[in-house]
Amino acid sequence: MTSPQLRLGIIGLGRAFMLMLPTLAQDRRIVLAGAHDPRGDAREQFTRDFGAAAYATAEELCAAPDIDAVYIASPHQFHVAHVALAAEHGKHVLVEKPMALNLADCDAMIAAAAAAQVHLIVGHCHSFDAPYLRTRALIESGAYGKVRMIQALNYTDFLYRPRRPEELDTAQGGGAVFSQAPHQIDVARLLAGKRVKSVRAATGIWDKARPTEGAYTAFVAFDGAVHASLTYSGYGHFDSDEMMGWAGELGAVRDAAQYGAARAKLRGVKTPQEEAALKNTRAYGTAPFDANARAAAYNHFGMVIASCEGADLRPMADGVWIYANDKKTFEPLPPPSTPRGEVIDELYAAIFDGTRPLHDGAWGKDTLAVCLALLRSAREDREITL
Repeated sequence: MTSPQLRLGIIGLGRAFMLMLPTLAQDRRIVLAGAHDPRGDAREQFTRDFGAAAYATAEELCAAPDIDAVYIASPHQFHVAHVALAAEHGKHVLVEKPMALNLADCDAMIAAAAAAQVHLIVGHCHSFDAPYLRTRALIESGAYGKVRMIQALNYTDFLYRPRRPEELDTAQGGGAVFSQAPHQIDVARLLAGKRVKSVRAATGIWDKARPTEGAYTAFVAFDGAVHASLTYSGYGHFDSDEMMGWAGELGAVRDAAQYGAARAKLRGVKTPQEEAALKNTRAYGTAPFDANARAAAYNHFGMVIASCEGADLRPMADGVWIYANDKKTFEPLPPPSTPRGEVIDELYAAIFDGTRPLHDGAWGKDTLAVCLALLRSAREDREITL
């Protein structure tokens, strides 16, 4: 029997959609059935590329009868309204991280989905990635004892990629904590398998021209005597892909010679308007794209080590290193069939198989709670209990 296809609508054809586009275009379970974006040129491009309707408003998209679910890839501050619209029209929802900018909005989104009896899944976050899922399975097998400690470290050029003004304003959801910490927090929560008890953190705002958090270190304590140390820097100096065999975050092979490329592109930018225009050149409708692009390896989010009582487990872009008491072994993963296919696995299983999703609204809210505690801990210089 032929499996049903999921007719997916898109809200927001910006950078997040561009990153998910190869996944959505290549996965045979998905039909791109419609889109909304405020940019007319992006809507026209979508119709040309996919032969599907593009709508001037999000409400029109959500009301379309030939759409089963909506992928919300709009800016952070619009997530709560767009989730409410989708749920009101009976559509299942995949919403980008962070789920929202405050916990009250998370509650409203969860309530809207529950009232409409639709699924709400938060992602893509890197805890969907196969290497982390396999590491969690190894932990759950009990073969290496209980997990006790998690180290996560990622150094990127995040802060020097082209940004709109609000993306450099923490109050509007800008900075590394709202945009990048959900990845590390999600991975740590997945591997710990426990509730977060407390957070002690410090953040870095080191560039006056980009006055938002570009770096952080957090000590996260979980129930069950598990703790994690999370460090992130987006200041574009050291690149931790060097520690991942130069496999990039999105699974592509990196060119180690391209040092400082992000900062170099910004040097000619004189105004916030010019920078926003530069960012727009990376969005759908302006940037070139290859919907058939294949990833050489799985997505990842820097170096992660999960220390169990009997082994250290190190997920890589193509498998998991196991450093046990007597020997070191590598457990490879089969090459990915489509980039980020794990996201569609979870969405599809929830809608068609009735499988409870891991990354549901409650999961997304708990991750945001840790992000907010991280910011508060740094601001108040103390440990925050959740």
